[in-house]
Amino acid sequence: MASNDRPANLANVAELASVASDPDDHRRACKARDILDRIGDKWSLLVIRRLSNETVRFTELRRDVTGISQRMLTATLRGLERDGIVSRTVHPVVPPRVDYALTELGQTLLASVCTLVSWSYDHSDQIDEARSAYDQRQADKPRVSEL
Repeated sequence: MASNDRPANLANVAELASVASDPDDHRRACKARDILDRIGDKWSLLVIRRLSNETVRFTELRRDVTGISQRMLTATLRGLERDGIVSRTVHPVVPPRVDYALTELGQTLLASVCTLVSWSYDHSDQIDEARSAYDQRQADKPRVSEL
């Protein structure tokens, strides 16, 4: 497979599973996992979604991405900037002003990220119920030491 070639439908699990069958495919699969680690963490997804179609100041991002610390936001933005997903613009004013925006590459992620974040909001109650049911089943099981 050439570096620009990939299965037409990455959602097809059988095709994905066979991607790592030769060394070049294995290398690409490792790189893909590395990229997914970056964009798939909870803060990156929320930052990318917040930056959709507009430039946002650091303070606005911190306010709008509920629960993120200043340190974590800084680390998340640096990682996304390093990967070419986010651009950072420092304005020479007092006090300093820093703006963030999605790059063209970042824009290509937007539809997928928004779908995933929306899915998580839409199904959060069902996930909570499933977790509670699982936790209850685990609590009801006899422990190995009790057998």
